[in-house]
Amino acid sequence: MAKKRANGEGNIRKRKDGRWEGRYTAGYDPATGKRIIKNVLGKTQAEVKEKLAAAMDDAKDLDVARSDDYTVGSWLINWYMLYAKPNVRVSTAEYYRRSIELHVNPRIGNIKLNKLTGRDLQKLYQDLRENGRLREAQKKKSPGLSASTVRGIHLMLHNALDRAVKERLIQRNPTTDCIAPKLEKKEMKFLPAEDMKAYLDEADRRHVLPMFYLELVSGLRKGELVALLWSDLDIENQTISVSKQATRDENGNIVITRPKTETSVRLVSIPQKAVELLRQEHRKHPDNPYMFPSTRTGEMYYPDSIVTLHKRILKSAELSYIPFHSLRHTFATAALQNGVDVKTVSSMLGHYDAGFTLRTYTHATRQKQEQAAEKMGNFMDKVM
Repeated sequence: MAKKRANGEGNIRKRKDGRWEGRYTAGYDPATGKRIIKNVLGKTQAEVKEKLAAAMDDAKDLDVARSDDYTVGSWLINWYMLYAKPNVRVSTAEYYRRSIELHVNPRIGNIKLNKLTGRDLQKLYQDLRENGRLREAQKKKSPGLSASTVRGIHLMLHNALDRAVKERLIQRNPTTDCIAPKLEKKEMKFLPAEDMKAYLDEADRRHVLPMFYLELVSGLRKGELVALLWSDLDIENQTISVSKQATRDENGNIVITRPKTETSVRLVSIPQKAVELLRQEHRKHPDNPYMFPSTRTGEMYYPDSIVTLHKRILKSAELSYIPFHSLRHTFATAALQNGVDVKTVSSMLGHYDAGFTLRTYTHATRQKQEQAAEKMGNFMDKVM
């Protein structure tokens, strides 16, 4: 059948099955130089004209020769190996790898990358929230993943698909069409001031007082704490240099890496009491480079080992359970409530900005606001 053109608007013809077809050159194969021909179909000539114009416009912004090569799964693996793994910390890379292999690719990995839609992703998030837990659901535990975990997967996909846009594999990032799960606000736990003496007394009884005292006056992350060397202490200036952390690689081995972010590389001032305790600790093992070598192996403590030790201290001291990370919250809360300004606390914690610290520790700053309100009231009473 002779081609039927719509007033010279592209190559449009009516097919034997009654539908209209528009054909266009989407690009050229870099290997052969031959044209890559694509088509659009529709019930009417007008519909095809509209589709053809949109497809030709899209082709200008896409590397068509490559955009058909990838499924979601193959692109995520390529993105992980080439862009993510070499440029993020080990624990983040491991989180990405597990998310891709265990949660994303089994569900949407076979979808063509250039056919992925926001609806596909929204269904993925819903399925993960309802059925994402890999191990059999335990008592009191939902079979689905937490909102924070699914939100983390959403952010990972956003980064991976953003790179696909930059490489002209897809026109736009479909994650922008999604509603990511809202974070669940959890009650922040910390060690009450009235329990600190019992906690530290028990740590002393177990011969680990310097390590846990330092934690309460500095708020270090567990990986930062165990990676400290004696050379990281500046006795004269009373500072600890935080420039590394212990974490696990994809094979489960402990490795030393840079801290979480660039702002996490920092000098932390500590009290004179902490310096004295650290000097006492060092006299016990003067030739060991680690600030807190394991009492069992003489090597660096595993991060999980001090978590276990923390649990035992709480149990022996008959104190309510709080996660080890809550000692970091304890430091921040106590510092803010005792008049240390937010910016200083933020820099000591290694946060990326003071605004994040302020939002995280609103409960601590409320007390200072109440005191400020009382002072302003007293001032205005004198004025009036």
